[in-house]
Amino acid sequence: MQGAVGYILFFLLAIVILLVMIVIHEFGHYIVAKALKFKVNEFSIGFGPNILSKTNEKTGEKFSLRAIPLGGYCAFEDDTDENGNENERAFNKEKPWKRILVLLAGGTFNLISAFIFTFLFVLIVGASYPVVGKVATDTHGNPYNPAVHEGDKIVAVNQVPLSAINDYSKLITAAGDTLTLTVIRDGEKEEITVTKQTIVYEDGSEAKGKIGFNISSFEYGGSFTMAVKEFVPYTFELSFMIIKSLWMTVTGQVKITEMTGTVGTIDAMAKMAQNNWRSIFILLPLLASNLGIFNLLPIPALDGSKIVFTTIEWIRGKPINRRIEGYIHTFGIVFLLAFVLVIDILHFALS
Repeated sequence: MQGAVGYILFFLLAIVILLVMIVIHEFGHYIVAKALKFKVNEFSIGFGPNILSKTNEKTGEKFSLRAIPLGGYCAFEDDTDENGNENERAFNKEKPWKRILVLLAGGTFNLISAFIFTFLFVLIVGASYPVVGKVATDTHGNPYNPAVHEGDKIVAVNQVPLSAINDYSKLITAAGDTLTLTVIRDGEKEEITVTKQTIVYEDGSEAKGKIGFNISSFEYGGSFTMAVKEFVPYTFELSFMIIKSLWMTVTGQVKITEMTGTVGTIDAMAKMAQNNWRSIFILLPLLASNLGIFNLLPIPALDGSKIVFTTIEWIRGKPINRRIEGYIHTFGIVFLLAFVLVIDILHFALS
């Protein structure tokens, strides 16, 4: 689906996907809080003006859908009521270990959902099988690897079948100079031997360690067996990739111009999905892992930071001054919102 209309539809779909991640996160807080007998006042998806809401007459809990679909919250009882009296059912009155479990639940539910989404990705999309396009030839018109034919579909490298976790580029990079490709040619499976060589292109430029053909397209295929075998290690691989990216960001290895905020992420998701609808299925576990890991970092205003404060309270037997903690979290949320706004502006200005 191409063009402006297609982009808009995929942009809206990206927002829906982000909302699903938020619902999962907040539901994690909610379900564990309910199990531990916390008083929940409101479960909201989105911020800002209320669009739809329904109140549970038995519990008094309010369920809301708000205008700005870029977040959500699970609101608990405040420390004091509207008359300034101490509220015995306030979140901060509960035992520290219970609060830590509730705070952990949001990110944990996102990480659990990442495994489920990865299973769906491997089941539906699975492996991507390259189809050989143009075969490179030397200055005399001879192919660098004559065993390769245009139209060959590669299904294995060195007897290792292509799969979600063992993709073509990874296996080719890890292989030596001489390798065996298993291909489907004219409906028959064949094994061919190829070597990595220095390819000289028509403009005189050279590239070392190349097999000497283009990939014209990819065919996809998943299965239940592949999903069962690979969804766990593949989720860990995605999570490690996210942690590595976060570390590179903290250490300055990733430039601010290469980052994207919430709106920029939605924009990138829409463009990826517009180019290849299968991207949606890999975006689901990526976003779930990203949201789960990021929220558990000890950054002010995030769950990870609140867990740190609650743990300190548990150890020392009394909380850090609530007002100071409140200032720290307020500074954190203002900083995060400003940072996201800046990188979103840069994303669209430079794109």
